[in-house]
Amino acid sequence: MNALELKNVRKSFSGFCLDNISLTLPSGCIMGLIGENGAGKSTTIKLILDMLHKDGGTITILGKDNEKDISLTKEDVGVVMDDIGMPECLTAKQIGNVMKHTFRNWNDAEYTQLLQKLSLPDNKQFKDFSRGMKMKLGIVVALSHGAKLLLFDEPTSGLDPVVRDEVVDMFYDFTRDENHSILISSHIVSDLEKLCDYVAFLHKGKLLLCEEKDVLLSEYGIIHCTVEQLSELNNEVIRYRKETPYGAEAIVLRKDAPDGFKLSPISIEELFVFMVKEAK
Repeated sequence: MNALELKNVRKSFSGFCLDNISLTLPSGCIMGLIGENGAGKSTTIKLILDMLHKDGGTITILGKDNEKDISLTKEDVGVVMDDIGMPECLTAKQIGNVMKHTFRNWNDAEYTQLLQKLSLPDNKQFKDFSRGMKMKLGIVVALSHGAKLLLFDEPTSGLDPVVRDEVVDMFYDFTRDENHSILISSHIVSDLEKLCDYVAFLHKGKLLLCEEKDVLLSEYGIIHCTVEQLSELNNEVIRYRKETPYGAEAIVLRKDAPDGFKLSPISIEELFVFMVKEAK
């Protein structure tokens, strides 16, 4: 069973349209949702959670329709949005007591252990937390009620590099269970590149690509050359290109790479930037 399936999902606002988004997240995997601000990442996650009503298409979470069966999946989905939304007057310890009566499978020992691991005080009011501390507390709550699917919208935003690395390790540990999966959006592409099994590129409400990360990295390469050399290449083998006063770069499929050119590995971030510039 797939953890998440979106088929031809549409949502229109004034000046923006999420256009026929289709993607599948297999169980036991992590998918990174990549896109610039305004690309539709948060809208997609809110549609999955039925916080927004879609105009068309279908969404299933752990095999259940997200509109008809959302109450059945609440226990199984952990969520961290950009706005954590905890009561400002409560301490972390008090929030744990609230969650104990909210989720049937709440694990108080796990919650306490994760608070300590991320150096979060249990007696400090939420309103006095920094943005990074608030985000960490949201992640701890999401990991403490036996969820099978985690939905994260910019969860590493506001975290310093050391803590980001700790959080990424926690996500790895979570998906060691083949029944656990994560959909995570972030503008920090380097985090997603080392973390994710699948990547999905969103640009202005359109899904440019959704593929296994390792497949993308093995299929594509980048050529660094002069503008003159680039002009001599067959346009059919060039997927994306960039010219500057200092030279040129071209992304090609490795199987189509022309002779005489050195092919360098490409990063997910480079591929995304090239694709967005081409889409513009």
